[in-house]
Amino acid sequence: MSVDALLPGGSTGLFLGTQALGLSVWLTVAVLNNGQAFRSSVGAVGATMAMAPLHQAPAIDTPLLRRAVRSPRLHQWALLIVLALQVVAAVAAWAGSYQLVLGDGLAAARPWLNLALSGFSAFVFTMLLGGLWFGYWIRQEGLQLTHLVLLVWALLAFALFNLQGA
Repeated sequence: MSVDALLPGGSTGLFLGTQALGLSVWLTVAVLNNGQAFRSSVGAVGATMAMAPLHQAPAIDTPLLRRAVRSPRLHQWALLIVLALQVVAAVAAWAGSYQLVLGDGLAAARPWLNLALSGFSAFVFTMLLGGLWFGYWIRQEGLQLTHLVLLVWALLAFALFNLQGA
């Protein structure tokens, strides 16, 4: 007896379900981390927005420093925007995972998964473009690379969930 005969959706369904559930868990942990460590996360966002890494020795003098935002209130709002997008993405990912694994399959899951991936892409672009504005590539290369990898993950997941049978 083959694996495909034992599993609803076969081995492809198993892989799709694993990817959807993995995305759901990852997004949920991102929400929990930012909610539980909100002040620390605001501090990290604030450091980037204030361009603090550029002031560390050796300081980098660049005209971009005029863009620095030192308002803790704006740092909080920036994180709240990211957190709201993360919540939307996580809830949609769980709804899509449910439809995929226990519900009516990929066709029913696809709109939810696409909403999740749109929210995921939106919060990653928020961080990526915000970081670009505040010159984070100069001293926070690892953070920029992480954001780029997350965007690649979202693109690959979109292809996985939408190009079935194409």
